[in-house]
Amino acid sequence: MANGDLTVAVLGPGGVGGLLAALLARAGHRVICLAGDETARTLREQGILVRGERFGEFTARVEADTELRETADIVLVAVKHTALDAALERVPAKALAEDALVVPLLNGVEHPAALRERYGVERVAPAVIRVESTRIAPGVIEHGSPFVEVDLTGDAVARGRLDRLAGALEWAGVQVRVLDGEAAALWAKMAFLAPLALLTTRYGVPLGEVRTRHREELVSLVEETAAVGRACGAATDAAAALARYDSFPPEMRSSMQRDAEAGRPLELDAIGGALLRAAERHGVAVPVATRLVRELGWSFLGS
Repeated sequence: MANGDLTVAVLGPGGVGGLLAALLARAGHRVICLAGDETARTLREQGILVRGERFGEFTARVEADTELRETADIVLVAVKHTALDAALERVPAKALAEDALVVPLLNGVEHPAALRERYGVERVAPAVIRVESTRIAPGVIEHGSPFVEVDLTGDAVARGRLDRLAGALEWAGVQVRVLDGEAAALWAKMAFLAPLALLTTRYGVPLGEVRTRHREELVSLVEETAAVGRACGAATDAAAALARYDSFPPEMRSSMQRDAEAGRPLELDAIGGALLRAAERHGVAVPVATRLVRELGWSFLGS
């Protein structure tokens, strides 16, 4: 199948999903965004407006519905982990093509198992995305990073099917790597994400202040998560992670921090909880992570 022939369903057209939906639609693919009634109506009428330095400002026309009612080749799952179970009701398995791919772009490492149970082992291709992109209103996306990078994996998926999606994303302007070793790819992102999410959210400050006022905790937490990542098969490097943190803009905030500030549910279990469970399975001591997850639970979950 040629790249331009893809029908792509995007479940959750927010900061990440909305950006990818707009880029793929602009590249000529048929894109169907799946969302609630009001958001779907807005997207049908107005399309998706993207603003940012990397791609400039453009509006992409998309289709939108509350449920996938036609056959899709690709389903990009871009909802928060806290909304995953309810959101998947919008994507019945019967609406997927025989060789369709379900591509979760979620934080964490435990969600692929649930998707495989629902849609089949051979259809699920977990991906990792690195981007700063925010939905400021339905159908309005601000892309803040100078990059959109995706690592595409799938231990049980034929390489040709992964390459087909990679080609479509690359043509749309996304930098893509197709990687062997699903667990390693997911944990490489997790080991970097967890310290950023836990510390910025716990103290309610941007990365720049974490790097200075909470440097000791940052170093310890990065070392802990890198150790868990290595135990799970990822080539995680604490020094390299710290160097990346130090290179980012000081005003950078995590998505978990933005959720906390907006009063939305936190992905604390998907990120912090999954980290602690993996550490326990592999016998890795993570005292700083354990304390931060506990304190965040007390603060935001009332536990």
